Amino acid sequence: MFPKTHECLNFFEGVPAGLTSSIRAWTLIILVVLVSVIALKSGLAAVTSVQVSPFPSSGFNEASSLTAQAYDIGSPSVRDVWVDPVGGDDGNSGDSRVQALRSLLEAWGRVPSGATLTTGYRILLVAGDYPESNLPASGWMASRWGTYQFPIILQAADGAHSARLHGSLTINDCHYLYIINLDFVTDPGSAGGGNVVHVSSSDHILIRGSKLDGFDGSVRAPQETLKVNQAQYVYVEDSEIAGAFWFPLDFVAVQYGNILNSSVHNAGEDCVVLKGGTAYFRIEGNEVYDCGAIGFSAGQGTGFEFMFSPWLHYEAYDLKFVNNVVHDARNAGMAVRGGYNILLAYNTLFRIGIDADVGAPLLLVGRGSRSCDGDAAACQSRLDAGGWGPRTVGEGGEWIPNRNVYVYNNIFYNPSPARTMWSHLTIPGPITPPPNTNIPSPSASDANLRIRGNMIWNGPSDLPLGVGDIDQGCQASNPTCNPAQLVADNAVNLIEPQLLDPAHGNFRPYPGGTLFMVATYAIPDFGWDDAPTTPGVPPGTFSNSVPNDRDGNMRAPTGPPGAYAAITTTSTTWSTTQVQTTTTDTQQQTTSSISTSTSTMPTTSTTTAESTSSAAPPGPGIPGFPIEAIVFGVVLGLFVLSFRPLRRRSQSK
Repeated sequence: MFPKTHECLNFFEGVPAGLTSSIRAWTLIILVVLVSVIALKSGLAAVTSVQVSPFPSSGFNEASSLTAQAYDIGSPSVRDVWVDPVGGDDGNSGDSRVQALRSLLEAWGRVPSGATLTTGYRILLVAGDYPESNLPASGWMASRWGTYQFPIILQAADGAHSARLHGSLTINDCHYLYIINLDFVTDPGSAGGGNVVHVSSSDHILIRGSKLDGFDGSVRAPQETLKVNQAQYVYVEDSEIAGAFWFPLDFVAVQYGNILNSSVHNAGEDCVVLKGGTAYFRIEGNEVYDCGAIGFSAGQGTGFEFMFSPWLHYEAYDLKFVNNVVHDARNAGMAVRGGYNILLAYNTLFRIGIDADVGAPLLLVGRGSRSCDGDAAACQSRLDAGGWGPRTVGEGGEWIPNRNVYVYNNIFYNPSPARTMWSHLTIPGPITPPPNTNIPSPSASDANLRIRGNMIWNGPSDLPLGVGDIDQGCQASNPTCNPAQLVADNAVNLIEPQLLDPAHGNFRPYPGGTLFMVATYAIPDFGWDDAPTTPGVPPGTFSNSVPNDRDGNMRAPTGPPGAYAAITTTSTTWSTTQVQTTTTDTQQQTTSSISTSTSTMPTTSTTTAESTSSAAPPGPGIPGFPIEAIVFGVVLGLFVLSFRPLRRRSQSK
């Protein structure tokens, strides 16, 4: 079937000498071309085959509702700029690991300023510690205008938590800036009264797979760990935000974005605050804990001059806080203070409202505050535009009402002896705001407030609800929230929740336990017909669907309350996106530090711009041997054999 060895060796026997010479010449040409191709590819691989962590599109399980909410990086085109704090040199090109720069200061300076980029930049930070002197002066990073196709990326080159920045960053007037897999460390004596990362007047800012910690080992050093103000399209995903003497996460006048699958903790005051006209955020799958006051707050209080049009009325619009775990908060686990279209649904709250000094509720639904803090002209201009607030410097108060707050299918669980001191809820009654502020009168906390399907276990059986009295909201005349309705539609101290091991962080329902005995309710969608019209505010997302639980399991229509619908867990896998770059990166594994079980997926960044979450099919040839190597071997063999008849002819002469 196959030719014998001597037949192969005699392949050129009888071939005319001229034809043999032609074959030999062509095979020589082919050999030269193949050698050049192989050498070129080998040379490029030697120069550009660098170990780079994958460029993840999200850290969420594909079955989870978080996947659809995560920011899609797409397939950006970037130039890599390498930084090595030990082996680098700021005189190098920065184009490869061996040509790395030494400082982030130098790398940032190589990104053009004050002009829309036509090339993206990915600053790859090699594993190690970056002292404050290595960063831009005073951490100031401003006026870099990336685009979706050409973003600016600060990324740990060797995987999550491998590059540690010992300092703070202030990001101002930047577009499409992504911070990926970086750790920010607060050293003793630094960041006092400031922020670890401060973002202002910017848009499309992504913080993913990163750790921002303001705790210096003895004190919470910064006022806020992550402070964002007057910005849009801000995304915090798979990150840890911790250690502030006020708020670890504080957003003021920020529209559009998400906070997903992150942990926010170690706060002197509230842990998570979205206020000042912040709108259109989904806050899902997070763990919020160790809060000196409130766990999560939609709205709070804002200086009128710091808000911007058209979001000049409510403290918060269209926020959806779902599938979160909140535990160990001294004040209310959740609060709405001056909110419009706010959804609090399918959350698990454990040991909350436990401040025994002044007392606190499980849930606060109150008014937000508004003041004029120093710029009378700015306050007046916002008032003239139809905003709600005072015009006189120094004037302020808790005047901003709520409308359309939905609290559905949550667990509020205080195991004995933990309890709130005075009542389950705090919902104040209406007030009359000052004249000439444009604030509707009366200003009510409970307009279309709906509290249904919640499981409450807290204190003695006769602990007051906290509604219905003369100075409280949810009076008997309120059609959507009144004492009789609250008792009928919620399980208040009827049965104790059975969770697997909440004391050690497992808040999933006990199989066949009491959570499955509680009636939950379908959540109605929001509208926008009763939103302020002067100035008009863009509509948000009407749907209040929560199709999956915190583990990614699909919720049954009659499923239990809380963040988890079942006891099963699913592994979480990094999906990946190929990035068009000026170099080709070899694969490197990375890990995610999220609470569910985690697996990793290696990826290879190539010069194509195709987005994929699966490995590319192998090319032609034998595994481990590219096609040009196989052809090279065949042609080389023919070239050698072509000399055999010539040698025999010489011997016969």
